[in-house]
Amino acid sequence: MKIGIISSPGGHIFQLIQIMPILKKFDRFWITKNEIDTKYYLKKEKIYYAFFPESRNFINLIKNTFLAFKILKKEKPKILISSGAGIAIPFFIVGKIFFKTKLVFIEPYDFVAYPSLTGKILYNLVDLFIIQNKIQKKWYKKAILLENLIF
Repeated sequence: MKIGIISSPGGHIFQLIQIMPILKKFDRFWITKNEIDTKYYLKKEKIYYAFFPESRNFINLIKNTFLAFKILKKEKPKILISSGAGIAIPFFIVGKIFFKTKLVFIEPYDFVAYPSLTGKILYNLVDLFIIQNKIQKKWYKKAILLENLIF
């Protein structure tokens, strides 16, 4: 089974690296930004680079939507996983609507004062929404709580 892992650089990608022992069991590819940290953490991984900045940038949203069609058509993943940020939105929407891909979103563990914008947008679209802190349940009633999944 093939998995696509979609992540912004920095904390988002660092959180997903924490579940690499689980991800290593699958054929996988990453969609992220061409940055020092992504090159370091993913040096042995298959990577596609998306257009950034992705959050609140309409032009890059359109570019990433076309990129999502291209990559998902080529790779044909069964599952897409993300912890954000905005880069997940076009890939999840294209994956769900056009390729019937299963979607898993992991709300970043440090969003406890308010929900993430990406989480709010994707909550009703995804097949599995994971939270890592009991506090997050107040925003995401149907979410699955997996404390200490990523830390």
